[in-house]
Amino acid sequence: MKRLATILMIAVLVVTNVDVLADSADDYWPTWRGPDRMGVSPKGNPPLRWSETENIKWKIKLAGDESNASPIIWGGKIFFQTAVKTDLQGAPNVQSASVVPIARMGRGRGRRGGFGSSKPTNIYKFNLVCLDRGSGKLLWQKTVCEVLPHEGHHRDHGFASYSPVTDGKLVWANFGSRGVYCYDTDGNQKWSKDLGPLSTVMSFGEGGSLAVAGDAVIVVRDQEGDSFIFALNKQTGDVIWKKARDERTSWATPLPVKVDGKIQVVTSATNLVRSYDLDTGDVIWQCSGQTRNVIPSPVAGFGMVYCTSGFRGSALLAIELGRTGDLSNTDAVKWKLDEATPYVPSPLLYGDKLYVCRVNDAVISCYNARTGDPYFLKQPLEQIKGVYASPAAAAGRIYFVGRNGVTCVLKPSDKVEVLAVNTLDDRIDCSPAFAGDEMYLKGKSNLYCIASSN
Repeated sequence: MKRLATILMIAVLVVTNVDVLADSADDYWPTWRGPDRMGVSPKGNPPLRWSETENIKWKIKLAGDESNASPIIWGGKIFFQTAVKTDLQGAPNVQSASVVPIARMGRGRGRRGGFGSSKPTNIYKFNLVCLDRGSGKLLWQKTVCEVLPHEGHHRDHGFASYSPVTDGKLVWANFGSRGVYCYDTDGNQKWSKDLGPLSTVMSFGEGGSLAVAGDAVIVVRDQEGDSFIFALNKQTGDVIWKKARDERTSWATPLPVKVDGKIQVVTSATNLVRSYDLDTGDVIWQCSGQTRNVIPSPVAGFGMVYCTSGFRGSALLAIELGRTGDLSNTDAVKWKLDEATPYVPSPLLYGDKLYVCRVNDAVISCYNARTGDPYFLKQPLEQIKGVYASPAAAAGRIYFVGRNGVTCVLKPSDKVEVLAVNTLDDRIDCSPAFAGDEMYLKGKSNLYCIASSN
């Protein structure tokens, strides 16, 4: 491991006020990775152990194309997005994300090439789904559009791999090339916004979720064509500002943070990590150093933001907040890594410990978030076979969810201490969600509500 660390940050952190913008209800899971957008439930108390026959409150079969959209929770409702293949074939109109039906025929059998699939031939229904939290029963489902997607997707996910966002009154859902939609929690559409089609590298597909901060819905659209970041009015969908980005395809969800009383929006991508002024869209600072195909979302704490990537290289940058300008190769990068960083899973910051996976493997490292000093390095969780889900934490425990349906529950410690190993009969690529005493795991086939039977 090549690691650069400085111990110059402590005095800076004392004078720099940095807060991650948490939603008002810590009891729920209102957005991608929860109330702090970083995978931590401050009030959750889920079970330590479960199986297909133990501590399963309910389990429902899912319809759709196995997309990796993680659920969100508010009050008694669960929301998530789906894309459901129909028997209807058609021709795409990517300018308006609409479709002209041709004929009702048999199911298309698009050939997969490499990791990206070939262009689909069947129309899909893109849905926002609301379930009853207590029973898993469907409360409502709204089809936002029925379209023939203009390109394929990575073989490991589908056409609806975004997570929605809610404030308990409104729900915002990004369907990428199909538009951004706003509904109230009873299923009434408030507005929609067509931002045009996206072209992703190797037809890997779309998946970066929205962020909501202040009066704005933040939409990052990094692609092989012209890339932009938008701020939309969360009540109306009107464009507040739009800024061009010199980026290729990336999938990281933006992270709003408050620095010295003002909100910044941090985005991670291949060319540059950038932080935007929420009010104006102006770039406050930028920093190079990531790899290609950036997927992990940033996390923040201790006066820094931590940005990671792991495709064709490894990178983790701990960048000091409160700076301006180009921070590349400056002392604003407090520490960094160039080995064993994640490709898909986002990092977890819990207490003073920063946890990362190696690429998409259940091989984990843990660092002191302040200094970059390692607590432990490249320790395997042997029961887990592959990781796409981002790790999460609740009730003083850390949950690593594997693609083979195995979850290892760890104690936050200077070494790997496995408290429990739990197995479900599903492939799980979605990140976990917590609310109250419940944990929600969305697999390829099923959605599980995990809660103590006591």
